[in-house]
Amino acid sequence: MNVEVTSATEEYLEIIYKLQKKSGVATTSDLVRALKVTPGTVTNTIARLEKESFVIHEPYRGVRLTEKGRRIALRTIRKHRLSERLLTDLLNVEWERVHEAACKLEHSISDEIAKKIEKALGHPKTCPHGNPIPTECGGIIEKSSEPLSEFNIGDKGVIAKITDERRELLEYLSSLEIRPDKIVEIVDKAPFGGPITVRIEGKNHALSREIASLIEARKIE
Repeated sequence: MNVEVTSATEEYLEIIYKLQKKSGVATTSDLVRALKVTPGTVTNTIARLEKESFVIHEPYRGVRLTEKGRRIALRTIRKHRLSERLLTDLLNVEWERVHEAACKLEHSISDEIAKKIEKALGHPKTCPHGNPIPTECGGIIEKSSEPLSEFNIGDKGVIAKITDERRELLEYLSSLEIRPDKIVEIVDKAPFGGPITVRIEGKNHALSREIASLIEARKIE
């Protein structure tokens, strides 16, 4: 049976899921930055979510989802990524613009509508940015890939996904033709944490280590 929750709760659980996947736990400071709210708001909301058994909060360590919270987070992410696919595949919206619109759509789409969207789109496996779409049952299949920051000079790969979907980042990557399914080669890695030079579509581009860490690819020989 579906759990009725507010859009604000869905947003918190979605962000906690992503932070937990990245770092193992979501800290209060991480949530403040991600949600752009005050520390007090985060503290009060986390206390409510814990009372409702959506999260477990360990003081000075962070917040983790319960199984109940994880199910809702994945359900929300499913609707978000299907919304992104709907906007790009059927409405021809640029891939760098769909994330913000999908953030609004995800809270108004029922599970039944999400299922119909999925069928109409031919059951896509990923969003336009390459991130996997959870199944109706809450499963999620993560194909193996590595951040470009972990590649060595001379390594080649097929870009699998962009893990950060901020519009300004996606617009920047789009201007460089960096997107899923493109072939990329590591041309140079500057010492002392300097930029990584990649070749894509026959052109070289210097990326910061931070940006390179947000682009994941599957190595090819």
